[in-house]
Amino acid sequence: MKKILLIEDNEMNRDMLSRRLERKGFEVILAEDGREGLEKLGEAKPDLVLLDVSLPVLDGFEVLRRAKAEPETSSIPVIILTAHAMDADREKSFELGADDFDTKPIDLEGLLAKMTALLEE
Repeated sequence: MKKILLIEDNEMNRDMLSRRLERKGFEVILAEDGREGLEKLGEAKPDLVLLDVSLPVLDGFEVLRRAKAEPETSSIPVIILTAHAMDADREKSFELGADDFDTKPIDLEGLLAKMTALLEE
């Protein structure tokens, strides 16, 4: 069973997405802010991270920057999830090392396709 770390501060989004992923056979680890997300990333060593950009404590860009700078976590794929569909956000995500980018509201089938591609690499 693949482990997914979902770092999302919105309780409704976190609950909905985690339940849908669990029904698809994933083990989902949850974090509500950037600092907690980094801690769980180091502890759990997930197979993939779904990372919201707008987070309290540390924003998603800072979490991504730190995660990709650490040898223990740099190879873990990260998909940025954001309600901001701006080209600048997409570009910044990839510059910081994101493996993919998706906008909210989440299209589950599209997200699952991206996740599958990254988990099979």
